[in-house]
Amino acid sequence: MTINLDKLGLKEVINASGRMTILGVSKVSEAVMEAQRFGGEHFFEMADFSEKTGAYIAKLLEVEDTQIVSSASAGIAQSVAAMIGQGDVYHAYHPYTDRIKKREIILPKGHNVDYGTPVEVMVEQGGGQVVEAGYANMCSADHLEMMITENTAAILYIKSHHTVQKSMLSVAEAAAVAKRNQLPLIVDAAAEEDLFFYSKAWADLVIYSGAKAIEGPSAGLVIGKKDKIEWVRLQGKGIGRAMKIGKDNILGFTQAIEDYLKNGSESGDSMQVRLEPFIEAVNQIKDLTAKSVQDGAGRDIYRASVHVSGNHTAQEVIAKLKEESPAVYTREYQANNGIIEFDIRSVNAQEMAMIVTRLRAIME
Repeated sequence: MTINLDKLGLKEVINASGRMTILGVSKVSEAVMEAQRFGGEHFFEMADFSEKTGAYIAKLLEVEDTQIVSSASAGIAQSVAAMIGQGDVYHAYHPYTDRIKKREIILPKGHNVDYGTPVEVMVEQGGGQVVEAGYANMCSADHLEMMITENTAAILYIKSHHTVQKSMLSVAEAAAVAKRNQLPLIVDAAAEEDLFFYSKAWADLVIYSGAKAIEGPSAGLVIGKKDKIEWVRLQGKGIGRAMKIGKDNILGFTQAIEDYLKNGSESGDSMQVRLEPFIEAVNQIKDLTAKSVQDGAGRDIYRASVHVSGNHTAQEVIAKLKEESPAVYTREYQANNGIIEFDIRSVNAQEMAMIVTRLRAIME
């Protein structure tokens, strides 16, 4: 079935930005779509459905339990609420009650970033009170530990390219602080590709996006200790009700995890090979200089970094790439430095050729 985009007034998009929420994140496979179709055409006892799919995924990921939620952001809010309420039903129904004073969520200052919404918004939605540790350019284990009080409910660690990478303590160091002070550690690893490392690094709860590295439908996954996952699941009676996920996406996401564990994702070596002809072609365009760069957070992801000079600015080129259909979306984080990055994980050779043609027309 082909959808007529014209009747909706929509443009097609070439996604050279990456697994970004503003563009619908990622494509899903035929197997995932088939699982979604099956879910959409059948009924289930939803409480049992949620627990059984969670238990099945837990076996795949070698953890005690898991819970599928609507998104990684929902995972943050519900995990925070879970650590505050600790299974208390009254709290689930009254998440912002004054009865509970232990609400402080400590995270490195450089981790309180805007990834589409500020991290603190999701923490506060879960009833938490953000306490920043360290400084914008530095946070050590000592900085983290000195902020702990009798009202600390959990430590939150954000593993993301959005966060400050310089002079930040590692997940293992944060876990050591949490363990030493008998506090739970929540790790938001939304776009990370390793589904095992963070749970094995002493994190009590780890949150993943379903639609980024895993390439599933809109979903999120919280994995970790069984008692704490049960506390997360309890939030369905409270704030989680507004974040519920449909049965179709639960089955589609479960299939996506199976496929991801079996097939993995594209390697950095493969990306560099696919980038070579693109970079060579871009380097032949006036006032553009391209090279391959690795992801700033150290992931095995390689992109084309294109420096714009001459009579155009990077911001102007970015705007012109979006004007026509298909609109070309790029990574804009370094536009103020004259740099545009092209993420090709969701871009094929034909689309890369189209991007080169558009760049040539814009620059010449």
